[in-house]
Amino acid sequence: MTSMSRLLIPAVVLLFAAPLAKAAGNLPDFTELVERTSPAVVNIEATRSAQSQRRDSRGGGGQDELPEFFRRFFGEPGMPQPPRDSVSGGSGFIISADGEVLTNHHVIDGADTVIVRLPDRREFEAEVVGSDPQSDIALLRIDATGLPTLPLGDSRQLRAGQWVIAIGSPFGFLENTVTAGIVSGTGRQSRMQGQNYVPFIQTDVAINRGNSGGPLLNVDGEVVGINSQIFSNSGGFMGVSFAIPTDVAMNAVRQLRETGEVRRGLLGVVVQQVTRELARELGMERSIGALVTSVEPGSAAAGAGVRRGDVIVAFNGQEVTSSGDLPPMVGNIAPGTDVTITVRREGRERQLNATLGDTSPQAAASPRSRPAGQAAPEAGPLGIAVEALSAEDRESLGLGRNEGVRVAAVTGESARRAMIRPGDVILMVGQRDVGSPADFQRQVRDLAEGDTVMVLVRSPDGQSRFVTLTAQAG
Repeated sequence: MTSMSRLLIPAVVLLFAAPLAKAAGNLPDFTELVERTSPAVVNIEATRSAQSQRRDSRGGGGQDELPEFFRRFFGEPGMPQPPRDSVSGGSGFIISADGEVLTNHHVIDGADTVIVRLPDRREFEAEVVGSDPQSDIALLRIDATGLPTLPLGDSRQLRAGQWVIAIGSPFGFLENTVTAGIVSGTGRQSRMQGQNYVPFIQTDVAINRGNSGGPLLNVDGEVVGINSQIFSNSGGFMGVSFAIPTDVAMNAVRQLRETGEVRRGLLGVVVQQVTRELARELGMERSIGALVTSVEPGSAAAGAGVRRGDVIVAFNGQEVTSSGDLPPMVGNIAPGTDVTITVRREGRERQLNATLGDTSPQAAASPRSRPAGQAAPEAGPLGIAVEALSAEDRESLGLGRNEGVRVAAVTGESARRAMIRPGDVILMVGQRDVGSPADFQRQVRDLAEGDTVMVLVRSPDGQSRFVTLTAQAG
């Protein structure tokens, strides 16, 4: 090696080392933040007694129904089993000096006893002030004063790429564990049933079982979220975790304090995503908005004039980018509030005015089947044969007197791929309502092979969806 080479090698190393040292020097130090905030983060133990579990299991689900594999571990039917309490753990944090503690609904759901443990080793039996499964928020109270608290931040200001910190008790016993990462995204929708009112914060902060209910903090030590879920194929952390935004959580907390329950605004529509194919059929340049598949009679949407086939592109002046954006926008507004709805209909936008109703359960009815032995009518260019609905069918489905036709047979490949089945009800073809087999035939008779058309289908479980079908050769 020449003397020139010996000189060049250290120089090259220095060129690469300098930027690395500079980057490392800019990394945040969370030491002071953790020391300041961790005294207000608590461990929660929820116990459900064996007696409560036996009471809830009466009337079904007994061991007679267990497969043989499970009987080997749980005992044969009739074999006496020792009563056991069920204990689960989670996290929480103090939001008022006089003893209010915030955690997840699923941490304390069904518990007979809830114990809150503070970092200074004090323990308190907590009162459940109120709990809301749809936002996954529970408000507890312990008999103490002068407690450390965490300040609340504005979750609406969060942006992807910002640093966030979680403190909690993973696996139930690793108390005051600190993990850090960045915000991966905001406004995420959960696949958990009943949680469509929460626009979750997605992060890559390490969250595991037991972290539920703990705070997600910004770099100022303010709570911007409540850790709630992980997305995992293994049950452990895989780089994707979800937190409930503070603004959503505190909306629930305010109502739980006042009434012990959470009420939400109700628009009265069922919506679906606008796909690329549906956007093309609707004459839209982008696949945005929430496509209305049904409107509840007597609802706020019905009173405002919202129709099936409308695309809601804005709600109360806020853009609706996807169908998942709409439920939290509506649900976080109080019932009785006047709102504006911007819909796209027949190629142009219209602004409608509505007064939100209140959330209430909806029951879905199933259509009656075609009488046995009755021959199915012939299929048309969409490969779908339809027949009329009786007045009883429409009443059981909650349909109007001239709404819908029932699918009697499916022969078309496009319809099969769209999972249309006999017994489904077709409500619209294109952007026109269908109330009889004659209506249906008029809408499809001029379709040539390869033409596409949007069809609104209602399945036997009461769920409606738009699909795009391709006409076949006659």
